[in-house]
Amino acid sequence: MAKADENIQITIKKALAGSQIAYSTLLDTFWNGVYGFQLKRTENESDAEDITVQTFSKAFDKLSTYNSDYEFNTWLITISKNIHVDLIRKRKRNLETSGNQDAVKKVLDDTPSGEDQLIREQNLATLLMHIKKLKPHYQEVINLRYFKELSYADIALELNEPINNVKVKLLRAKKLLAEVIQKK
Repeated sequence: MAKADENIQITIKKALAGSQIAYSTLLDTFWNGVYGFQLKRTENESDAEDITVQTFSKAFDKLSTYNSDYEFNTWLITISKNIHVDLIRKRKRNLETSGNQDAVKKVLDDTPSGEDQLIREQNLATLLMHIKKLKPHYQEVINLRYFKELSYADIALELNEPINNVKVKLLRAKKLLAEVIQKK
């Protein structure tokens, strides 16, 4: 086994033991490879970034299932390919189920009624209540991204953290928020 492979295996073991530094190391080491791979496949920066974030989230959630007989990078790329295929299937299904009539209706009546506005305000209040149940650093990253509408790069500057950490933290915050909402 090569020295680099040994270092990766040690880092994976540390991540499995709960080391956030190990997770960051894995992210920093493999981010560009997975992102570059997806950028070539999707030819869309936003899709490539979303798929890459989902790849690392899924990989970190399932890290205990990784088989060290295989290259870690190969495992990540396989996860990434599967996420991309799922995205394509989902988009294809959405196109097939939404006919032209739906598109016309959406264009014709886009203004919310008074009742719609009231429901939206109540939903926002409920969402904010759920967000307050998260740890402060997750609240902050959600606030910066979705309420202040900052880019990942701007959030990274604001928090003085690497952009990849911001992406994973935001993904983790969204997962935790979804869990909080589902418990309700």
